Amino acid sequence: MSATTAPRTDRLRAAALTTGIVALTLVSGAIHLSLGGMLFTLNALGYFALAAAFVVGAAISQPLVVRLSWLPRVALIGYALASIGAWLVMGGRYDLAYVTKGVEVALIVLLIVDIYRVYGGAAGLARHAVASLRWTVAWIRS
Repeated sequence: MSATTAPRTDRLRAAALTTGIVALTLVSGAIHLSLGGMLFTLNALGYFALAAAFVVGAAISQPLVVRLSWLPRVALIGYALASIGAWLVMGGRYDLAYVTKGVEVALIVLLIVDIYRVYGGAAGLARHAVASLRWTVAWIRS
């Protein structure tokens, strides 16, 4: 692979991964929204908001956004895990529920792949998060 093809290939992979993450997030949100009821609607709105936050983090290169771009990734993993956990505790056992949980598991997997791509793994993500939080605290104090 030539020097000019490698960055282009990396950008294409990053774009495909971002597209997959956003698509799965929106699918999960749309399914929850279609179910009606307050809890499902709130769950859907949470997914939509996190999809928007993820897109902002991926698309805007402003330093503050880049510094905090780890947050939507972690929030999406936690949100999907909470949704799966809530379903395990009190959810209905019907076909669409299993499909939705499959979408959420796939979302978590893609987010983990993205974390490895961007931060080199969980330790790199943790270092980046701690550094960004320290910067934020110092900025607030100044």
